Amino acid sequence: MNSVFLSLENIFMNQKIIIDVGNTRVKYAVFQGEEMISFFTSPNPDLEIINKLLKKFPQIHSGILSSVKTFPKDIEDILTARCFFIQLGEKTPLPFYNKYQTPETLGNDRLAIAAFSQHFFPDKNVLAISAGTTITYDFINQNREYLGGNISPGLQMRLKALHQFTEKLPLIYLKDLDYLIGTSTETSILSGVLNGAAEEIAGIIEQYKKQFEGLKIILGGGDYKYFDKRLKNNIFASPNIVLEGLKVILDFNEKN
Repeated sequence: MNSVFLSLENIFMNQKIIIDVGNTRVKYAVFQGEEMISFFTSPNPDLEIINKLLKKFPQIHSGILSSVKTFPKDIEDILTARCFFIQLGEKTPLPFYNKYQTPETLGNDRLAIAAFSQHFFPDKNVLAISAGTTITYDFINQNREYLGGNISPGLQMRLKALHQFTEKLPLIYLKDLDYLIGTSTETSILSGVLNGAAEEIAGIIEQYKKQFEGLKIILGGGDYKYFDKRLKNNIFASPNIVLEGLKVILDFNEKN
């Protein structure tokens, strides 16, 4: 009975805060064990949200920050004083071998995705696809070596480009569809963007499958839902692969 109680207590104590500062929004997540138990977003880093999370989850004992821009030092100081806290950077120890030729230019989101891939499919060839502002393809091999991948425009970027670089095409807002032939300018643009991007992803997957045996596929990102049903491959889909990958990196640094 005591061992069961201690085990449950350890799980409860194992709470971590994950902060991902992207180009357009900030994501805050709290994990308890492997489960995400809280999630917030804001346009910019928000001290009030941080304080609310620290108050609601007093057992938070570690955290990680990934940021594409300068992060307020007062928030960082609060977290550093409160718990074991790291900021992901070029010199952060990683649970895989980074073979990227220009590691100083590699985005933190792609590092997190590689960490998630290696954790979820250890000792496998894995291609992780994240559909968001851009569509990124990140490959890590069965030897835990991150080799790189591909980057192409995301869905919103494609819609905006059609409007900005033509005289008459309108700005179309993203929504799902179940047809191939567009019967108006709006539906033609949506069909071209969504079906075109889906075919791009399917084609790149096939190229990787020809080169790497037993390839596992992961699909995530904010726009993953537009591709989940369009892709016929056996794919593991999760919208939170960056946040979960950051947690994997945090776990690795706590143990080492």
